[in-house]
Amino acid sequence: MIINTFSYLWSMSALDAIAELVEEGYSTFEIPISSPHCWPADMTAQERAGGAARLREIGASVRSLNAGGYDINLASPGASMRRKSIEHISSVIDLAGEWGATDIVISPGTRRPMISPSLDRVHGWLLESMQELVPLARAAGRRLLFENTPYCFTPTIDELAAVVTTIDDDAVGIVYDVANAAYIEEDPVAALRAHHELIPLVHVSDTGTDVWGHDPIGTGVIDWRGLAEVVDSTLGVDNVVLEIIREQDTLREFATGVDALRERGWTISA
Repeated sequence: MIINTFSYLWSMSALDAIAELVEEGYSTFEIPISSPHCWPADMTAQERAGGAARLREIGASVRSLNAGGYDINLASPGASMRRKSIEHISSVIDLAGEWGATDIVISPGTRRPMISPSLDRVHGWLLESMQELVPLARAAGRRLLFENTPYCFTPTIDELAAVVTTIDDDAVGIVYDVANAAYIEEDPVAALRAHHELIPLVHVSDTGTDVWGHDPIGTGVIDWRGLAEVVDSTLGVDNVVLEIIREQDTLREFATGVDALRERGWTISA
C-alpha cells in the first residue's frame, strides 16, 4: 500500500515526512506538490539530486506526485493561466523523473460557478493544454492521471472517463478517489468495476455526504468490503494510496487505517 504525505503539508518537508514514515515500516509514497512541503520551482538541482539520494539511502520509493488543482487550471479561459499551469506540471514531470515517480496526479480544471463558460469551451481548453503535456509525459516515461474531485468540471467517473477516452493515449489515465466519489453520492464500487481499465491508481479514505472529508476508514459511507473485492479483482492493493488526512497523531491514524482495512477484508502485507 502507498502512503500519501498530505497530513504533513505544513509540518514537514516531503522528504522528512517520508523518513519518519519509513521508520514505521512504510516504503512507498505519494507526495502532494505544495509549498513548502514540496515545490519543484523552489528546488535547486543539488536539492533535487540530494532528494533522490536520500530516498535511496532510506529505502523509500515515490510512486506518484500530486501536482495539485487549486492554484492551477489547465482549462482556464486565460491562455496565460493555462501556460502557467502547463509549466508547473512540466516541472512536476521533471521531478518525477529524478525521484523515480511513475505517475503525476493532475486536475482537469475548474470553471466559474456563475456565468460559467460552456462545457464545450472548457473541454477545448483542457484538450489544448494536454496536447502539450502528453508528449512531455510520454517522452519522460511518466503517466498523467486525472483525479475526480468535487470542484472540477468532471466530478463523476463517467465524465472523467470520457475525457481520457477522447485523449486516447497510454500516457493518460485516472486516479480514482473513493472519498471524492462518495461525497457526491457516486458508488465507488460500481465506478471502479465499470472503468477499472482506465484506473491504475486509487486513493482511499472515508467521508460522509454532508461534509467532504478524507477521514478514518469506517467512519463514513463507503462500502469497504465491496471495495476490497473489486480492488483485488482489478488493479490490486499495491496500487492503492492511503490518503487519510489528519495533522494530529498521524502515525497512529495511518496504522489504525491499515488495520481497519484488514478487518474489512483487505489483504495488506506487513
